[in-house]
Amino acid sequence: MSEKNASRRSLANIAGIVAIATLISKVFGLVREQVIAAAFGVGPVVNAYAYAYIIPGFLLILLGGINGPFHSALVSVLSKRDKSEAAPLVETITTLVSGILLLVTVFLVIFAPFLIDLVAPGLTATPGGEEVRLIAIRQLRIMSPMAMLAGLIGIGFGTLNASDQYWLPGISPLFSSLAVIAGLGGLGLFLGRDLLDPEDAQLGGMVLAGGTLLGAILQWLVQLYAQARSGLGKFRLRFQFSRPGVKEVLKVMGPATLSSGMLHINVYTDLFFASYINNAAAAMKYANLIALTPLGIISNMILVPMLPVFSRLAAPENWVELKERIRQGLLLCALTMLPLTAILVTLSVPVVRFIYQRYAFDQAALEVVAPVLVAYGLGMFFYLGRDVLVRVFYALGDGETPFRISIFNIFLNGILDFLLINLFQTPGLILSTIGVNITSMGVMLWVLNRRLNGLPLLHWGKILLTLIGGTVLASVGSWGSNQLWEQWLGYNNLFLEIGQIIFPSAVAFLLFFMVANRLQLPELTILVNRIRAKFKR
Repeated sequence: MSEKNASRRSLANIAGIVAIATLISKVFGLVREQVIAAAFGVGPVVNAYAYAYIIPGFLLILLGGINGPFHSALVSVLSKRDKSEAAPLVETITTLVSGILLLVTVFLVIFAPFLIDLVAPGLTATPGGEEVRLIAIRQLRIMSPMAMLAGLIGIGFGTLNASDQYWLPGISPLFSSLAVIAGLGGLGLFLGRDLLDPEDAQLGGMVLAGGTLLGAILQWLVQLYAQARSGLGKFRLRFQFSRPGVKEVLKVMGPATLSSGMLHINVYTDLFFASYINNAAAAMKYANLIALTPLGIISNMILVPMLPVFSRLAAPENWVELKERIRQGLLLCALTMLPLTAILVTLSVPVVRFIYQRYAFDQAALEVVAPVLVAYGLGMFFYLGRDVLVRVFYALGDGETPFRISIFNIFLNGILDFLLINLFQTPGLILSTIGVNITSMGVMLWVLNRRLNGLPLLHWGKILLTLIGGTVLASVGSWGSNQLWEQWLGYNNLFLEIGQIIFPSAVAFLLFFMVANRLQLPELTILVNRIRAKFKR
């Protein structure tokens, strides 16, 4: 809302709130995946769920996620307007979005078999693939209402953030995790036996999908309650499509949705190729969750408070400060993501073992998932750095440039998938996405350099190369520490498993930040001060 009606929290304050809320949600998300892994391993239920969740999950991330196009569009528009204009504007956008997404929901129910065959054509060619296909069709039909819920959740995120409410939106995803955990726990108690029993696969798949849907409903209801209490709109029909601000929201929302959608089509492309490899979808799902837990926390901590700042600096007279904020965003990404890259690349086996290996998730599953986690670790900075640059374009009112770049990236991703899957199998699909994100960052920086009358790209590049060198050094230290720990102490109990992760990780962080400290970056000072402030509290 307008600054005259609301006192703005500091960036550090907002980042802290978002980080804590997101941390809680991500921890529950990790527990949810542990429960799923323990119940089903990398078997047909999880593989089916990976394909059935493609479209509902795609819409939930695309439309309903923090930093998604709905969130970004509403924040960028509402942050410039008086609070009294919010409720009718939000209700009008909600009416329009709900009508469109209700049709999408009906489409998903009717055409579920066709859609599963479209996204996973290789299933019937793999052992047990027909069973996976049937489970996936049922799961997709159960989760189809998430199409409409995704839009409503995204609107809620944007509306609450624009009014300086960050805690509830950040923590609301935990309701989804709780619903899945409760559903699978109840099923296990009801059956009183191993959920891996083949005759329970269909039932287990339905419970997993039903818990996911229930979680999305709870997440939306919690946001709607907070939205209504704050006078920011209720769930009511309002057809004032000519109202001031509606066209402005749609102008950003439309191209931004298409642009982000193009990025997520790359996920479909990856799973299209994955359907020809046994258990590839499940491996990608488990490894992705490990990588996204820290990435999601840090992403929200950096991007959520910076988007309104980018928006307020969009005018030409503020471009000097905008450039500084762009640098700040990119270097904060590098300082937080690159040491994590060193850790995930060198400690993939201990991390996967500690998080997942129990009950149905055995040594064979570990050997499938760990190499995929290495690939995800390599791309963390490029994933987050791309998101920072996309938000700059949104703040400038330009959703078309990211959209055009995303169109090109679809073809690039398909080519890289085809080439790299033959060389590296499942990890090759992740490496292709990294190539796409690197290309996106390069093109967007080139466009911003021209549009903002020059960026100090050479200087930024030297800093990033030095930090990448620090990552290599940190990786060597982490790998060596891990080898010593395993040879001298092993991992025969829980405490040794934890130590095998913590000790090499500490070595990696120490070596990386020794290199980073020599650069005397103000961004490092900002990061350290934020961490100190949190510990003092």
